Amino acid sequence: MITRKSSDQAKNQQEKDLSEIQIETHPLDPFLPSNALLLMLGSFPPPKIRWSMDFYYPNLNNDMWRIYGQLFYDDKNYFLCKTIKKFDKDKITDFLSEKGIAIFDCAKSIRRLKHNASDNSLEIVEKVDVKELLKRISQCKAISTTGLKATETTCCILGLKAIPQIGEYLEFSFENRNLRFYRMPSSSRAYPINIDRKAATYRILFQDLKML
Repeated sequence: MITRKSSDQAKNQQEKDLSEIQIETHPLDPFLPSNALLLMLGSFPPPKIRWSMDFYYPNLNNDMWRIYGQLFYDDKNYFLCKTIKKFDKDKITDFLSEKGIAIFDCAKSIRRLKHNASDNSLEIVEKVDVKELLKRISQCKAISTTGLKATETTCCILGLKAIPQIGEYLEFSFENRNLRFYRMPSSSRAYPINIDRKAATYRILFQDLKML
């Protein structure tokens, strides 16, 4: 039988263990082109050791930029550098600025309970003020999230009562603007769907917004 004292001791030890885990503050600024029609929100960047560039989705094992390359250029390797194994940040940011795609994450600070890139290991300490981001991109028509944690957290921030199914959207209002909230499949390879199927779901989003 577990006594109240031993239960309290276990709880105190757990709190102590959590307090000793370093809090990470988001290392990147929001990328907010003035012509942004879409705001993409992930959860939080992976550990720096996994970065191939100083930008969003920097991990070579994450397929976000391959999905974009497949959709917009019929070439999943379009955003990869030709000579070294990394993503081409300049090509990506030029593309996003031209198309009107903003990017940030829903977590401003986190604790990483395991030293990996999994959303399951993230404890969100402070959420991002998504509404403040929307004020800065007045032409924005939609938000999209990648992965369950980003979706659930963004729904909480926006006060949405339901969570859309993958590939579907909810409508919501913000300061007399009617917007859509899309839930997209995770671009992580841990989500067991191939790039073609993921790209097909993203295609619906961009066609709805007349960006593709």
